[in-house]
Parts: sequence; C-alpha cells; structure tokens
Amino acid sequence: MADTSSETFTLVITGAPYSSQAPQTALGFARAATDAGHRIARIFLYGDGVHLASALSAPPSDETHWPKEWAGFLEHHGIPGIACIASALRRGLVNETEQKRYALPGSNLLHPFEIAGLGEWVEGRMMSTRTLYFHAGG
Repeated sequence: MADTSSETFTLVITGAPYSSQAPQTALGFARAATDAGHRIARIFLYGDGVHLASALSAPPSDETHWPKEWAGFLEHHGIPGIACIASALRRGLVNETEQKRYALPGSNLLHPFEIAGLGEWVEGRMMSTRTLYFHAGG
C-alpha cells in the first residue's frame, strides 16, 4: 500500500548565501523533509539565489560553506539543482557551455548544479505536490 502522506516538493531559492538566510532555511527544510520520507523533485535557484551554485565562494574557515553543503546534499539524494540561466548570466555564474558561447576566461558552476531555463521550474511545479519559495528577507 502506498504511503499517501508522502509529498514531493520543489524548492525555489531567491536569496543569496551570506546575505540572506534563504539557502540555510531551505537546506534545513530539505533535510527534514527527506528525513521524514518526502521527496524533493528539484531545487531551482533564481535571482540572487544563483550565488549558491558558485564554485568561487570562499567563506572564512569558521563559517559554513553553504554552496558545498548544498552540493553534498544534492549529490547524496540525487536531486537536481538548477540555476536559472538568465539570473546566472547576469550575476557572472557560467558553466563551460556559456563560457565558450560568450568567450569568457573561465567557468565557475559548482558540481552538481546545472544551468537551465525556467522550463525546469515549470516542470518541477508539475512534478510536485507543493512548491516552496525561500526569499531573502528585507
């Protein structure tokens, strides 16, 4: 018999690490949800939330490295982490494809994050029983 109390979530993060609590709060929720047997369909980073997918983040050694925390969580659970391409390009976050397209000196997308369009957000909403948004406060 299927567990009807289980839900599937898509999480949308719009706040940047280190300037908002959005990524930290979202990760706490995601850990609690998966521990409770729920499924996370995908994480979608939008606006300043794309900074969470930067491989160039280097916080002080006594602070939590939120991009690495998220990367480890995504890999461990096999959850796609998607950075909105428009938001990413505006904020200097590029993968190797965009690096070549725009003749940039390097790429800085942290594995396992991917860059994709809003279609990924729409698909996540369709696959999920709930979509939760984690915004920057202010």
